[in-house]
Amino acid sequence: MKYFNLLAVIIFFTSSSFCQSSQSVKLDSLFTVLHAQNQFNGEIFIAEKGTVVFQKGYGFANEATKKPINEKTIFELASCTKQFTGAAIVLLKREGKLEYSDKLSKHIPELSFWEDVTIYDLLRHTSGIPDFIFSMSKDWDPSTIASNEDVIKYYASKRDTLDFKPKSMHRYSNTNYVLLASIVERVSGKKYGDYLTANIFKPLKMNNTFVYNRRINPSELENYAIGYVWAPGSFKKVTMESPEYNDQMVYYLDGVEGAAKVNSSAEDIYKWILALRNNTLLTQKEFDEMTEVSQTTQGKQIQYGFGFDIRKGENKLTFGHTGNWDGYTTLIYHDKVRDRTIIVLENFKMGVTATNNIFEILDSRPLTVEYEKKIPLNEAEMIKLAGSYFDESGNEHIITYKDNHLIYNTYELKWDMRFFPYAKNEFAAIRQGGANGVLKFTALDNGDTRLEMLQYGNPVGSGIRKK
Repeated sequence: MKYFNLLAVIIFFTSSSFCQSSQSVKLDSLFTVLHAQNQFNGEIFIAEKGTVVFQKGYGFANEATKKPINEKTIFELASCTKQFTGAAIVLLKREGKLEYSDKLSKHIPELSFWEDVTIYDLLRHTSGIPDFIFSMSKDWDPSTIASNEDVIKYYASKRDTLDFKPKSMHRYSNTNYVLLASIVERVSGKKYGDYLTANIFKPLKMNNTFVYNRRINPSELENYAIGYVWAPGSFKKVTMESPEYNDQMVYYLDGVEGAAKVNSSAEDIYKWILALRNNTLLTQKEFDEMTEVSQTTQGKQIQYGFGFDIRKGENKLTFGHTGNWDGYTTLIYHDKVRDRTIIVLENFKMGVTATNNIFEILDSRPLTVEYEKKIPLNEAEMIKLAGSYFDESGNEHIITYKDNHLIYNTYELKWDMRFFPYAKNEFAAIRQGGANGVLKFTALDNGDTRLEMLQYGNPVGSGIRKK
């Protein structure tokens, strides 16, 4: 009987190890292909039931030094920062320094004209406050780096009306979490980053996690991933504010914190997830408040907690967030019932997170062909497809060739969308955030060439190039 039990244990662990090994091979194969096709540059971290089942970096953290990404590389978290801002509010409530029902005007009297907005509204994105990223882009001096106080002064001078009555709708606005970070500073008497370090990062031994403004206070960080984009019309990676790309928004908003600016490594983020799961930082009651699914006054469900996207149901609770800013693409996801954590950190704007394929591999389901595989195609075959294609309304679709890719633009807008061949006359998009796109070319009997543009298999445009 003892021999049988021992044999059963050996078989169980052997089959379990084989399953994990098979998953690792498939995951590595998936992201190796994506990296080779310029669709991924970063780190993947996956844990199941307390065990890390896959962790690997792909590509360079720094294009100049060619330093490879590894398990301790630090990335800007973009909007995944919001969960730490939300947790800071929870801790300050515990300290008795605020209530979720407090009006915004109690802590930021400069914005008292938004008299019905509460801290709860900021946390849940039910405030109706406009998004500062879009508002300030209209008239802010791009040579001046803004701070949270500047955002407050900007709206105080504008006295903008709300987009909707508080609690009547849920609409994501980065301004909500900027104002929350300012509340953290005003009620704690500490800088936002210092409060997070003292009350979250240091207690959880998240030693590679901090608030970082790399334009205001640049530091020589040993293992830091710089965020990149492609220079228009080329495959050279540059920072967004570089003259070759010239997006000054990431420069002049570098001092604005709360909606972004926490930087961390995958291993530190996992410490954070474990702390939430095991109630070592927040009590169960506090965690439940942070992950509550609420409703608008119109009865519509709000699946957003305190800096978390939430999915709840019978025997189901997942929480997490995504982010995209300054050349970084991020994902933090935890399934509390399955005890499954997925962390994706990228330092390339065009990167995809491939979450559907990750789930399929982890659940041993058939793999959906979501990302086509690039094939070698003769340069001459690709060059002959370049040119101007006109639709029936006279709109011009411009196709150019560069480094074994086709690049799509129009006369009015410089889309700079890149496509690689997966069949002789069909090209798949290298796309930000996973949006599917295909260019399909057909040679017509009269010598003309027809261009079809598809998104998720559906036609979204077409054109003819005369012979």
